[in-house]
Amino acid sequence: MSRIAAVAPVLPAFAYTQAEITAELAPLISTVPGKRAVLERMHASSGIGTRHTALPLERYRDLGDFRQANDTFIEVATDLAERALRTALADAGLEAPDVDFVMFTSVTGISAPSVDALLVSRLGLRPDVKRLPSFGLGCVGGAAGIARVNDYLVGHPDEVGVLLSVELCSLTLQRDDETIANFVATGLFGDGAAAVVMVGEDRAEPGPRIVDTRSSFFPDTREVIGWNIGGSGFEIVLTAGVADVIERHFPVEVAAFLADNGRGIADVAAWVAHPGGPRVLDAFAHSLDLPKDRFDLSWASLDRVGNLSSSAVLHVLADTITAGVTPGGTGLLFALGPGVSAEFVLLEWPS
Repeated sequence: MSRIAAVAPVLPAFAYTQAEITAELAPLISTVPGKRAVLERMHASSGIGTRHTALPLERYRDLGDFRQANDTFIEVATDLAERALRTALADAGLEAPDVDFVMFTSVTGISAPSVDALLVSRLGLRPDVKRLPSFGLGCVGGAAGIARVNDYLVGHPDEVGVLLSVELCSLTLQRDDETIANFVATGLFGDGAAAVVMVGEDRAEPGPRIVDTRSSFFPDTREVIGWNIGGSGFEIVLTAGVADVIERHFPVEVAAFLADNGRGIADVAAWVAHPGGPRVLDAFAHSLDLPKDRFDLSWASLDRVGNLSSSAVLHVLADTITAGVTPGGTGLLFALGPGVSAEFVLLEWPS
C-alpha cells in the first residue's frame, strides 16, 4: 500500500475578510439594489470569514478578458505549485530528482504546456519524470488525484508520486452575471493550492497508508455542478441539487465502501470531508447520521479560506495530519465534483 509522506497546503499572499470581498465584487456583478441585497445576504451566510485571492482585490475591477485572466492563472498557478511542491518534498525528506510521477489537477485555468511541465526545469525534476495533467475534475480532483497517484504507485512500489492541485477561482469572475449560481460562487470559492508527496510500499518514508479507493459516478446529475465555458471564460453551474445528491447516494456508497474493507461508520476516527459549503457539510453529516462536530476541521477550513475546489480537501487532510490521529486509526477522505462524481480514499494511520 502506498503512503502519504507529506502534504503542503499553500495560499496566495492576498487575504481579505468576506465583507471586504463582497463590498468590492458586488458592484461588478449587479447594479440592481434588490439583487445586490440578495448577493450580500448570500455571501454573509456562506460560513466563510476570510479568503485569499490571486491578485490584490482592487485589480479585479480591470481584470479584462478571458485571455488576460488565463495568462494570470498560468503565472500565479506555476508560482504556487512550485512553492507547494518544494515545501512538501522538504517535509518528506526528498528532493526534486526523487520524483518519478506527477499528476496536476485544476479546473480554473488552462495551459499547454501544462503547469506541471513548466515546473520541470524550475524545480529540477528529472527529464524522464512521468506527468499526467488533468482538467475538469473540479472539486473532486484532490481526492481523485490521491487515488490516481496511488494507482500508479501500486504498480511502482519503489517510486515517488506527487499530486499538485492549484485552483484560482477568483480569476473566473463573471461580471454582470446576476444568476443565483454566480451569487453563491462569488461568495464561496477561494484561491489556493496543495502538493501531496506519496511513496510506494517498498519505500521507508512514514505516513498514513492508503488502504483502498473508490470512484462513484451518479447518473442524470450533469446539470448540478460544472462550468459553461464561453467567450467570457468560465461560467459557474451550481444548483441546490448538490445536497440532494449527497443525501440520496452517500449513505449507501460510504457504507458499502467501508464494509468491503471490514469497517463501519463507527470505525472511522477521522472524517476528511471536502468543505464544499455549509449545505454540503450539513448534508454529509445528516446523510451519514453523524454529529456536525465530526467535520470540525472541514468547517474550520471553510471559514479560514473558503472552498478551494480540488485543493480544499487536501488542506483539510493537512490539518488532519497536523492534529494527529490515534495510531492504527482509520480515516475516510472524500469529495465530489462535476458529473456528479465522488471519490473516496480509505486511510490508516501507522501503529
